[in-house]
Amino acid sequence: MHDTAKTAIVTGASSGIGLAIAETFLARGYNVVGNARNAMRLEQAAARLGERFLGVAGDIAEPATADLLVERTLQRFGRIDVLVNNAGVFIAKPFADYAAEELERLLATNLKGVVYASQAVAAHMIERRSGHIVNITASIALQPLLKVPAALPVLIKGGLNQMTRALALELAPHNVQVNAVAPGLIDTPMHAPESHAFLADLQPAGRIGTPQEIAEAVLHLSEAAFTTGAVLPVDGGMSSGAW
Repeated sequence: MHDTAKTAIVTGASSGIGLAIAETFLARGYNVVGNARNAMRLEQAAARLGERFLGVAGDIAEPATADLLVERTLQRFGRIDVLVNNAGVFIAKPFADYAAEELERLLATNLKGVVYASQAVAAHMIERRSGHIVNITASIALQPLLKVPAALPVLIKGGLNQMTRALALELAPHNVQVNAVAPGLIDTPMHAPESHAFLADLQPAGRIGTPQEIAEAVLHLSEAAFTTGAVLPVDGGMSSGAW
């Protein structure tokens, strides 16, 4: 017999925002299936998070990984209530300086990873007539910054914002909600401690955010029955206008 608790899949779950999201869902009583490319780091997270957390290692940019995630989740827990497309990379540099391999890396994780995971999970949610998909995009895609040149991440994350709206419309008749959280600059291993003062100055709130603040927004959207197609900035006001 499968557990009757709700189950969430979180990609990029071994550290930073993804780990905070996994912890928040577990504290709420969910089962959590976490994905990451780094198997060792995922195993460390699993040891810390307990038996209601299942780690499934693999590159989410590969369709087979998305299929395996769904298969392992249904085998272990019998249901998928939430998908959080959190896995992502961010490369900021002048547009003309992006190398071909950097573009491919951004497309693989930030675009293909979201598409494949969402396709695999949406089929299950449509059949159940219930579910939530939450995409982690980026505040900078809502309001680009002169001091942070990042045209390619803006291109891809901005596209995901629009995909969120389009997919919300498509899945609404099936009682599946699709939303996005657009984080500002967050205190994760992606940002060296010595950069925090500079990053804080880029946000009207005067500080960088915490992974827990993003996780709480994700949890809210994952339980909102009448909210779909929303892109929620959690960025200290950074996307409100020129800054």
